[in-house]
Amino acid sequence: MKKLILISVAFIGLTAFTQVQELYKTDAPHSQLHFTINHLGISDISGTFDDFEATLRSGKADFSDARFELTAKTISVDTRVEQRDHHLRSADFLDTETYPTLVFKSAQLKPNGKNKFKISGNLTLHGVTKPVTLELAYGGTVLNPANQNQVAGFTASGIIRRSDFGIGPKFPAPLLSDDIRIVANGEFIK
Repeated sequence: MKKLILISVAFIGLTAFTQVQELYKTDAPHSQLHFTINHLGISDISGTFDDFEATLRSGKADFSDARFELTAKTISVDTRVEQRDHHLRSADFLDTETYPTLVFKSAQLKPNGKNKFKISGNLTLHGVTKPVTLELAYGGTVLNPANQNQVAGFTASGIIRRSDFGIGPKFPAPLLSDDIRIVANGEFIK
């Protein structure tokens, strides 16, 4: 009997400090994974990955403990120019047959101003996993009047280097910049 009481007390004590993590998933029509790269040092070319999913888990109303995970299908790269998209899918760049997905998993979130954070995690792209840190802005949470779902909005942005992931090594920086700017805009439904 004492053993049962001790186990019960221990369980209650442990669960009292355990926070329920709410799960949010991306609202695809209101989310976008966008990138920009400089071409010839004179102009920017942009594109998107059109097939992606992201989740957000958080136990706090201000999302200060949020954990994000994003997976995109690399074959869904779209720059609005079919010939360029085909080239980006080839072994010269993304090699989508060998590396069909890119994945970001957050590991840490640090406050960086009002409704702003530094989000760090691991990005796996082109078969290489590297730590990256991005800026994260929390846009707010509202109740969508159309469907009564709670929706939270976030924008993550930052720069990665294509050389860190072995993308396009035949194409020197004067032709295509090594820096790729990433912007992910997401509405997450609870």
